[in-house]
Amino acid sequence: MKQQYLEAGKIVNTHGIAGEVKILPWADGPSFLLDFDTLYIDGQPVAVERARVHKNCVLAKLAGVADINAAMKLRDKVVCIDRDDAALEEGAFFLADLMGLEVRDADSGQVLGTISDILTPPASNVYVVTGGARQHMIPAVPEFIVETNLDEGYLRVRLIEGM
Repeated sequence: MKQQYLEAGKIVNTHGIAGEVKILPWADGPSFLLDFDTLYIDGQPVAVERARVHKNCVLAKLAGVADINAAMKLRDKVVCIDRDDAALEEGAFFLADLMGLEVRDADSGQVLGTISDILTPPASNVYVVTGGARQHMIPAVPEFIVETNLDEGYLRVRLIEGM
C-alpha cells in the first residue's frame, strides 16, 4: 500500500538568525522541494513561507519558526511531503513505492526476489533484489527493466549472464 506522506529530507542546520532552516533533500535534486507550500514535520503540517536552493540544500522559512532558537529545535527532524502535492514526470516513481516489489524474470516468469534496497549512484539507480536463490543488483535502465507495475506489485526484468 502506498504511503500518503513520504520522507523528503532532513533539517540539518539553521541558517541565519531569522529562523530559516537548512534541509538536505532526499530527492533527485533540491529544487524538487521548492514546489511544496506545505511540509510535514512529526506528522504536523507546516506552511513554507519561502524557500530557495543553496548549494545542494534548501533554505526554508517555515511558519511559526520566528528565530534561531525555534529553528534549532527542528534540527535532525525529517520533513515529509504529501504525495498528492507532488507532480512526477511520466514514468517516474517514488523510491518508497518500489521497495518490496516482487521482481520477476521477463522471459521465464520466475520470481527472483523482492527489492530490498535501492542504491543511488550518479549514473543510475541500482535495485538490490534479495529473497531468491541469490542476490541481484540490477541497474534501473531500460536495457534491464522491462515493466514496472506498481498497481500489481511487480517489476519484470531481463538479466544478462552473470547478473
